[in-house]
Amino acid sequence: MGDRVVDMIKPFSIDIPQSTLDELAAKLASTRLPAPLPGDDWNTGVPVAWLSSLVEYWRTTYDWRAAEKELNSYPQFTTEIEGQRIHFIHVRSAEPDALPLMLTHGWPGSIVEFLDLIGPLTDPVAFGGQASDAFHVVIPALPGFGFSGPTADDDWTFPRIGRVWAALMNELGYERYGVQGGDLGGSVSPEVGRAAPEHVVGVHTNGGTNLPPLQMSDEELQTLTPLEQDKMARIAQFMQDEFGYISIQSTRPQTLGYGLVDSPVAQLAWIMDKFKAWTYPAETLPEAIISKDRLLTNVMMYWLTGTGGSAAYIGYAQPRDWSPRPNSGVPTAVLAMAHDVAIRKYCETSNTITRWTEVDHGGHFAALEEPELLVTDVREFFHDLRG
Repeated sequence: MGDRVVDMIKPFSIDIPQSTLDELAAKLASTRLPAPLPGDDWNTGVPVAWLSSLVEYWRTTYDWRAAEKELNSYPQFTTEIEGQRIHFIHVRSAEPDALPLMLTHGWPGSIVEFLDLIGPLTDPVAFGGQASDAFHVVIPALPGFGFSGPTADDDWTFPRIGRVWAALMNELGYERYGVQGGDLGGSVSPEVGRAAPEHVVGVHTNGGTNLPPLQMSDEELQTLTPLEQDKMARIAQFMQDEFGYISIQSTRPQTLGYGLVDSPVAQLAWIMDKFKAWTYPAETLPEAIISKDRLLTNVMMYWLTGTGGSAAYIGYAQPRDWSPRPNSGVPTAVLAMAHDVAIRKYCETSNTITRWTEVDHGGHFAALEEPELLVTDVREFFHDLRG
């Protein structure tokens, strides 16, 4: 690369060898399932009866080639930034005054999260919007995820990813742009604003920019609204019932990776556990909210690239320092879905919150579960920031 931060940007197309798909089919056909635990329900993890049915659908019905064709219908590229391969979708709007917008996914998501947003964002007139709502869209895969894997080196903190994303947008020639994301993307997107505040016109997140304190005095708890107190109660429940995956991914991602990369069913179960817990309402099966095909295409982005372990590594790479980050001053919006636990005053410690929208429905995967709602909120937030 010489002195260049960003290596040459090259066109990219997904072309999975048939032998790889045949190997997957053989692995699925020879799956060794565990005996169901008592009750075989979601309290102990993904139920055997439910998962075995999804495995059979994956093996006999799911069509990767159709998904591959859909993904390849959008312009894709790869580049190398700070020694890391980065894969991204880049769709330019036909509208001359479109605002560039970078969308960042989370875990256990992928660029697949945003496929249903590309049309409405780049061609708003065709989806009930105005030409003035148009965006050029850039959707990168996080370092270590999918075709941005494997992880080339350590220290992939959120600030570093934010710096790399800013370098990518600069290389694409975008002087003024917005950023959006949820989950990990909700942590990365504000860091893009901190890395390039003179270029980022606005930061939009679904789910918030940072969590409230995990422990809180009774006195402080009483200063919260009833909704915020409910969020704190749900955080406490999460720490008791669901924190195990974070403990493993943030301490032993390599050990976990052996199972995820060798067994498609292990990778499927690891991801679907969270889609069941984090879609809304939680008691509804995930395939009733997001189609089986879309769920499996997201899993395939991990399986086909062997990046279950390197995607888990992003948790390991984060420092254990939860102190507030510097405030970039960039206008920031939060779309808080019913599942989400963000509390405004704690997000304001590090961000200039100019828009906060609470919604009484919708889960953690806003782009997959409530794409129209997310698009509308993004359009409204950036309406006055286009300049």
